[in-house]
Amino acid sequence: MGRDAMIVAGFGYRAAATAESLRDALTRASDGRRVDRLAAPRDKAAAPCLTALACELGLSVLPIDADTLLRPDTPTQAPRVLQARGTGSVAEASALAGAGPGARLLCQRQISCDRLATCALAEGETP
Repeated sequence: MGRDAMIVAGFGYRAAATAESLRDALTRASDGRRVDRLAAPRDKAAAPCLTALACELGLSVLPIDADTLLRPDTPTQAPRVLQARGTGSVAEASALAGAGPGARLLCQRQISCDRLATCALAEGETP
C-alpha cells in the first residue's frame, strides 16, 4: 500500500465485553501500529464498550453491514462464528471490509485475555 494507506481495526466481541476487553485485543493486534479507524458489525457498532474505546482513542467507528461481513475471505475459520455470522472471523471480516476493496490483513485476530473480544488489523487505501 502507498503512503495514503489506512489501517482499520476490526472487532468481534461478546455482549459481556468491556472497553478494557477491546483495548487488550487491540493492543495485541496492533503491536504498536497506529490505527486510523475502528470497525464492527452494524448491530454491535454502537455498543458502550466500543464507543468508549473509540472516544478514548479519538477514532470513528465504521459499522459493517451483515452482508458485507460475508464478502472477505478470512484466514481464521471458527466454526461457532461461521455458524452464527457466516464468516470465520468477525474481527478479520470487519477489518477487511472497513479498509475497503483490495485491503490486506496485517494481522489475524488476536484474542483478549478475558476471551471476550477479538481484534484484527487490515490496511487499505484511504477513501
